[in-house]
Amino acid sequence: MADIHSPVPGTRRPLARYRKGGRGPEADELPGGRGVLARAALLTAVLTAAGAVLGLARDQTLAHLFGAGSETDAFLVAWTVPEFASTLLIEDAMALLLVPAFSRALALRAGDASLRTDPVRHLLRTTLPRLALATGAVAALVVLAAPALVSVLAPGLREPHLAIDCTRLTATCVFTFALAGYFSAALRAHGCYISPAMIYVAYNVGIIGTLLVTEGAGWGVRSAAAGVAIGGVLMVAVQAPSLWRVLRVAPGSTGPVRTAAPEAGSTLALALMIPVVVFTVSRQSQVLVERFLASPLPGGAISHLNYAQKVAQIPMVLSLMLCTVNFPVVARALAAGRPRDAQRRMERDLIAAAAIVLVGTAVVIAAAPQIVELLFQRGAFDAEDTRATATIMRVYALGLLGQTLVGTLVRCYFSAARPLWYPAAAMLAGLAVNIFFGLATAALWGATGIAAANALGITVTAALLLCGIRRQGIPLATGRLSAGLCKLTAAAAVATAAGWFAARTPLGPFASVALTAVVAAVSFLAVAVLVRAPEITSLLASVSRRLVHADEEPPLGQNSLPGAQRSAVDRDVPLDQ
Repeated sequence: MADIHSPVPGTRRPLARYRKGGRGPEADELPGGRGVLARAALLTAVLTAAGAVLGLARDQTLAHLFGAGSETDAFLVAWTVPEFASTLLIEDAMALLLVPAFSRALALRAGDASLRTDPVRHLLRTTLPRLALATGAVAALVVLAAPALVSVLAPGLREPHLAIDCTRLTATCVFTFALAGYFSAALRAHGCYISPAMIYVAYNVGIIGTLLVTEGAGWGVRSAAAGVAIGGVLMVAVQAPSLWRVLRVAPGSTGPVRTAAPEAGSTLALALMIPVVVFTVSRQSQVLVERFLASPLPGGAISHLNYAQKVAQIPMVLSLMLCTVNFPVVARALAAGRPRDAQRRMERDLIAAAAIVLVGTAVVIAAAPQIVELLFQRGAFDAEDTRATATIMRVYALGLLGQTLVGTLVRCYFSAARPLWYPAAAMLAGLAVNIFFGLATAALWGATGIAAANALGITVTAALLLCGIRRQGIPLATGRLSAGLCKLTAAAAVATAAGWFAARTPLGPFASVALTAVVAAVSFLAVAVLVRAPEITSLLASVSRRLVHADEEPPLGQNSLPGAQRSAVDRDVPLDQ
């Protein structure tokens, strides 16, 4: 993927867009006022929640049809391919590379009127074909090497032939996920959030639909693997029309063509790509470590780990939606030469994400058995599976804050589009901790020990990233952030205790989980205000002001967007058109 970060003329010019009253570039605001980004966050939250609910429905269908035995373990080994591909090609590496790249191209388009070639289209022409060719070749290689891959991932698996068949079916997602991730990064950089947020809805619809249509056809768990292949195609299809609309209209110019030397662009692109890929591969390797360590354990261990992880990570997914929406905004602010705007936004996002995930952590720990019973205990998934999964889920939840901090902080490191090895080194250190303690605890505590090693490893990575952020990425105020995180953690501890008692009330699973969630949320807010967490106080004050002045939409800084641009998110068109 050459030239994705070519040093082209004009990229350091501030964006001469989104002015109010004819003020100069120094009064420019980030490309999105509070109203636009609030609606984008709301739409992303709704669609993310829909995708998460469908993901739970997918897991419920798997649990109902196949339980938590060796057949499900075989599919989950094959499931490693789409899990790895989604992290590498959609969620982390692709976004961390391409969102800043498209942001720089958009900054060049806005700040240099002498270019005859549209930088955005040039970026697409030079990167997308190479990406498609490379990932298509990798997908074919996974199909051919499936037997060796399964033997490496899970050497003690009881049904390796079934895992090989499923791996060959899921291998197609390497190609489709790459296209979906590319489309998603391009659309978000342009200010389009709806279509990218729909990809996991489409993906899970494909899997669930395939499971239901093929039930009774004798495919067994292979039907789930086929659903992964179909879901990957739907992820691409749901974004293609929006991307076509974005790229169809581009500004033109009659000035001379100015381009950078391809050698310099290729060198910079490779220097940036390698540390991002190493970081992403290291992060996703936590799953590989878990499956490897769990494969010799009794049948169902991999399944219990999978179900526990999927449910426990829902608060983390919801907490990171703010960073997903704001990452393109931060990247474009840095490309336009406004680091202070990017810093303020990232600090607020980090605290907000931590607050969301800590409330979710309190609920997961307090009501884990009731959550698992409500979601999965039916069909082939029995009470013993519920007990084992709930125990693991509580241990997993201890690492949720670390997972959220890693997902948030890494965007600070890579949003400036410059090569950085520190995040990859921090992730490798956390992975080493995970492996060391996993080997030590798997024999003693089984799957619970594996989950504990995972939580410890990701927490170490988060601490390293937070300590190094002032020197390596956007210079966040680490002292103030650390103090705020400590106060929020104390509030979460009290909320967990209150939720624990609420979960013990003699109610059904649904009522018990609902009561626990309410008690934990109220307790968390009360303690956060009591200990004077300034972040929570400011958030509550902001919400109060928004409710009182609902008809006003003041921007983050000094400007506001025209009405046509404010409604851009609702129309799923870029904010800069």
